[in-house]
Amino acid sequence: MDQVTMTILMLVICFALMYFLTIRPQKKKDEELRQMMEALEVGDSVLTTSGFYGVVVDKVDETTIIVEFGNDKHCRIPMEKSAIQAMEKANGSSDDE
Repeated sequence: MDQVTMTILMLVICFALMYFLTIRPQKKKDEELRQMMEALEVGDSVLTTSGFYGVVVDKVDETTIIVEFGNDKHCRIPMEKSAIQAMEKANGSSDDE
């Protein structure tokens, strides 16, 4: 094989390796996160990306939920679903990231 063919072959191998080591796992993680967001329901316990634990009390729209924080049940904050890092279903099963 000549030098050009060898260089092209090495580039193809590098791109394939990069795809399987970085891009593919990230797409899988994004898909799992999307499925978790779709499964989010009222009553589920959640962990936010800020480190706060709360309970979903209402769904505003497709991207926004209202989460109740604390024991006094008076701290309700609307937040984006994308700010949820992990959740535990009301029945006890968990969908950690």
